[in-house]
Amino acid sequence: MTHATLNYETAPGHEVLAAAGKKYLRPGGRLATEQLFQWANFQPGETVLELAASFGLSAIAIARRYGVRVVGIEKNPDSVVRARANVVAAGLSDRVEIIEGDIFHLDRLTEKFDYVLAEAILTMQSPPGKAKILAGIRDRLKPGGKFLSHELLAQNREAEIHRALAQAIRVNSTPLSESNWIAACEAAGLTVQQHQTGEMGLLKPQQMLADEGIFNTIRILWNILTRSQIRQRVLTMRQVFQTYRQDLGYIILSAVRS
Repeated sequence: MTHATLNYETAPGHEVLAAAGKKYLRPGGRLATEQLFQWANFQPGETVLELAASFGLSAIAIARRYGVRVVGIEKNPDSVVRARANVVAAGLSDRVEIIEGDIFHLDRLTEKFDYVLAEAILTMQSPPGKAKILAGIRDRLKPGGKFLSHELLAQNREAEIHRALAQAIRVNSTPLSESNWIAACEAAGLTVQQHQTGEMGLLKPQQMLADEGIFNTIRILWNILTRSQIRQRVLTMRQVFQTYRQDLGYIILSAVRS
């Protein structure tokens, strides 16, 4: 769907932010992802499965930086086409593969991986959905393989925050507390070895500058100021983030297949 045909009233929050020009949509920002990758300690030649690979940009960046082979799974066929074109343009067709598929059916993949990466994916699933995806992740990992996760944290008032986010973001966003994220992984046979929590700064100027750079931050702010439909949705999301700022945050974790 192009920005010109996007229904800003009903579109999921991440699509509205993307229409504003935001490229990085992780609750803990680039610094949290960087910490996650340090824990991973990728080695050249290892394999990574990335869930919801979108346009393939993060898969390309990981393959280029660490010398690993990345398989990205993406459900949207238009995004798959764009991602594959991006891989070709990056000259990484030998190390990055984008496949069209559903993260709820990881059992359709035959390969097992050293790592499975999921960022800002599980938050948007119901508790049964989380359990199904996590079970699929475990089955796609080699023995001793690592699950790398970066998600939204609701340290208290989980049900209340779920209702407020669902209304503002138009997605069944269900963040969990620190203990419940760890328990969900453990229930799927994934033993959490390292985890970290922190402040959620998705729409805060300082994190936006760190994630997007000054020029894209200016572009995003201009689009929000000058496009009323985007502005209304972003302000609504920001209000929810502000209301629950004491409880909302991010969690990153590294879990090994038990």
